[in-house]
Amino acid sequence: MKIEILAPCGGEDSLKAAVRCGADAVYLGTKNFNARRNADNFDFDSLKEAVQYCHARNVRVYVTVNTLVSDSELPMAYETVEGCMKAGVDAFIIQDLGLAKMMRECFPKARLHASTQCSVNTPEGFKELQRLGFSRAVLPREMSLDEIKGIRKSTDMELEFFVHGALCMCVSGQCYLSAALGGRSGNRGLCAQPCRLSFSADNSGSYDLSLKDLSLISHIKEIESAGVISLKIEGRMKRPEYVAAAVTACKNAVNGNYSESEEARLKSVFSRSGFTDAYFTGKRNNMFGTRGKDDVLASNKVLKELSRLYEKENAGIPVDMHFICRENEPASLTAKSENKCVTITSQLPEKAISRPLDTESLKIRLSKLGGTQYFARNIEIVLDEGLILPASVINEMRRNAVAALDNEDIPEFTKNAFEYPSPKKSSVRPYFTARFLSTEQIPENHPFERIFLPVWASDEDFIKTNAGAELPRGLFGCEERLVKRLEELRKIGVKNVLASNLGAYKTAEKLGFKAYGDFGLNVYNSLTAQQFSSPILSFELTLKQANRINAEDTGIIAYGRLPLMLTRNCPIKNNIGCAECGKRGTLTDRKGYKFPVKCSPYPCTEILNPVPLSLSDKLEEIHTDFIHFYFTDESKNEVSEIVKMFKKRAVPDGNYTRGLYYKGVK
Repeated sequence: MKIEILAPCGGEDSLKAAVRCGADAVYLGTKNFNARRNADNFDFDSLKEAVQYCHARNVRVYVTVNTLVSDSELPMAYETVEGCMKAGVDAFIIQDLGLAKMMRECFPKARLHASTQCSVNTPEGFKELQRLGFSRAVLPREMSLDEIKGIRKSTDMELEFFVHGALCMCVSGQCYLSAALGGRSGNRGLCAQPCRLSFSADNSGSYDLSLKDLSLISHIKEIESAGVISLKIEGRMKRPEYVAAAVTACKNAVNGNYSESEEARLKSVFSRSGFTDAYFTGKRNNMFGTRGKDDVLASNKVLKELSRLYEKENAGIPVDMHFICRENEPASLTAKSENKCVTITSQLPEKAISRPLDTESLKIRLSKLGGTQYFARNIEIVLDEGLILPASVINEMRRNAVAALDNEDIPEFTKNAFEYPSPKKSSVRPYFTARFLSTEQIPENHPFERIFLPVWASDEDFIKTNAGAELPRGLFGCEERLVKRLEELRKIGVKNVLASNLGAYKTAEKLGFKAYGDFGLNVYNSLTAQQFSSPILSFELTLKQANRINAEDTGIIAYGRLPLMLTRNCPIKNNIGCAECGKRGTLTDRKGYKFPVKCSPYPCTEILNPVPLSLSDKLEEIHTDFIHFYFTDESKNEVSEIVKMFKKRAVPDGNYTRGLYYKGVK
């Protein structure tokens, strides 16, 4: 397959800019269930028009249905997918594994692409995505060239990679910052981008969560050689001039014509203190930047120039024509493009009195395809002598032939009915489970049915506590290391693991462990919950939504400083360095709240909520099978007091939050 340039389209203007500048495919959202709900997006009528427009120009259309979907929303999600199938879209970009399950069962002809929001970052994870029916997966932006090559060796599924656009500090699918601070969930398509505000490691008001924009366009040949078949541009919230500039730059790079002047133009149209390629190269320094006044002024200067890139239709599709004009027969025009052949018939020609038709003038008239995406390649004329046909009739035949080439018959698709999950019956009083950072926190005679320690804890700690192993959410390039560690733990008798990552979950299962689903799997509905063992549900659910999840042995986090971000680039290390941090770093926001930052021997860092979640006095309202305690910095005495509070169902002491369990997310 020829490498694909995949462009973002937030609305009709961006769609035309992308197509006219040479995109091979576009991705766009409907009004529901897409990760850019604030873009203009498309209703079903405009989606159908967009698909016809694109397909007439040999451009593929992928629809983003890439948010988490609740049980109550599954009927609407079904209708959304059905509407997209009726419009003839080429594929769906999906985050929610439950939604993917529904689509496999109900729309077996739907082509599924796994969103980068799936948070899969290991070879085993991509193998599992393929087993789950995905034909393509979008790689995480945080991957290096060598890591991409490692994924390519593990699977033959199509790989897509972001090469230009905004870069989030958090690993996609693992950010809860916007939801926790303002109720606007990135996993639900309404991220408020609080990370672009001041979060400072040194109390200086610095912006230690704001990254520069990504640009790997100068690395496209390396990316292609690594086995990536789709070059993705971020930017469904950006204006059409940005889309035009990025598509043009990618096209030139694919053809070997990308220049420094073009990169400068890209920086002008949109950047945050310039661009970075640090994840791809593995040199993760100088990655941080903000959008300042100079960036905005530079953008204003190039917008008009860029709009000229897509003013006119790009005549890039050849058409062969065969025109027949014979005595006593209706005139006919057959037009054949790369994918379609149509024939238009018209009236009988008449005998010419003075100026009969001739071959050359017919060719000139038929080749007038200006303003369309076609150009006349070969024109064959079969013409009896002495005949005349009005110019208006010939022009109409040409126009009708072009219109017929544009029209598309939507492929038939299978639609199966779907039985939506009914609410789960209320359970008895939930049992307790917990994770700890160290054995020093664990009280004697604790009440927890399952406890977990980080996988890097010592063998001795696992043996003396009979704990399971909590696996890292971020495992970039570390799957072999994790396998080796799990094999060591299995030999000393560890039986359970808690996994927040699809790849880690399947790796543990293959090694013979009992794998339990952690919060990072983003279990938001019953269909997803049914695919994991004893899953800890997403803490973006309301308590009412969590209670209705119909799957065996589900739980919620009822206590702890919630992990709001998973980052591959440590904001503390970037600013003040590891020595001064001493593993006690915090980020201070503009209101003075301090967010603890936790590092580990594995590639990623976690940023925690300033105050703990606690539902100690709300147990009567919790109907999941278990509740989970997420202990971080608490001492053994503090843990004991917290457990007592839950047993007594007492109101929490000190500062605490109810999280999103009562207010929910947008």
